Amino acid sequence: GLSSIFTLLSMSMYVIESEWNDETPAKRLELTCNTSDEALPVYWKKGTELKGTGKTLIAEVKEFPDAGNYTCLTANTHEIISYEFFLITKIDSNGQMIRSILKSFKEPNRTFLKCEAKNYSGIFICSWMTENESPNVKFTIRSLKGSQGDVTCSSPVAHTDKSVTEYTEYTAQCQKENYCPFAEEHQPIEIFLEVIDEVEYENYTSSFFIRDIIKPDPPQCQYVATNGTVTWTYPRTWSTPKSYFPLTFRVKVESRKKHESQVYDTDEQSMQIPTAGPKDKISVQARDRYYNSSWSEWSSLCR
Repeated sequence: GLSSIFTLLSMSMYVIESEWNDETPAKRLELTCNTSDEALPVYWKKGTELKGTGKTLIAEVKEFPDAGNYTCLTANTHEIISYEFFLITKIDSNGQMIRSILKSFKEPNRTFLKCEAKNYSGIFICSWMTENESPNVKFTIRSLKGSQGDVTCSSPVAHTDKSVTEYTEYTAQCQKENYCPFAEEHQPIEIFLEVIDEVEYENYTSSFFIRDIIKPDPPQCQYVATNGTVTWTYPRTWSTPKSYFPLTFRVKVESRKKHESQVYDTDEQSMQIPTAGPKDKISVQARDRYYNSSWSEWSSLCR
């Protein structure tokens, strides 16, 4: 279970699958110093600790302290010749990755990597969360090859929510190149997130069609008190023309007196609510009219 992620200069990074129990023996790795000069005396260090002399080193890797960087240096001038970095991914007895770095979202349940699109432009935002114990965690996000058309993603950005101090949310904006909003999608997009926390490695995937991750922004609404009418406009970020991308709406009236709310469905952009009391709260939400994707959040109050 040794897979090379990428090679940088003469630094190689490897992920080692370690079965996370006491019985399984450590993985024995044979490291070879890549010198062209066979006679050159060399030695190996792990971090600052001397591990052995000679071109070849047998390293045993099982727990996190065994992972990290193994460096081969020349004995006389102490120059670094090669540099190998080992990451550990925890697996269970069935060979499945044990994932513990990311926090799952409450909605949808057990989702670690959530992607949403405000419209059919091919732009979408993916988000994930970590607990704040891991300040040095690093991420790379990309699409797996094979999904039609290239997807490019921005560097992840951290958002620390003051109200939820124990978690940090990360987002990356991605865009499917040459995406046609009017055409049927046949190939799902596959997003691949790699997570490295010190020497621990995990990955997460999410596979979807744009049409399934649509969630419009809320409509903008206002209330005309003279005739008790609520009117609203399509969200600015929604796809145009709206004749081709129609939305359907829900209007919610929360009664102050009765402590209950009524919800009305409509395809129109206005509704008369003559029964609304002066203190009642009114808001609107939107969804794609012909495809059962997500409802938007409720709008801010219409008055």
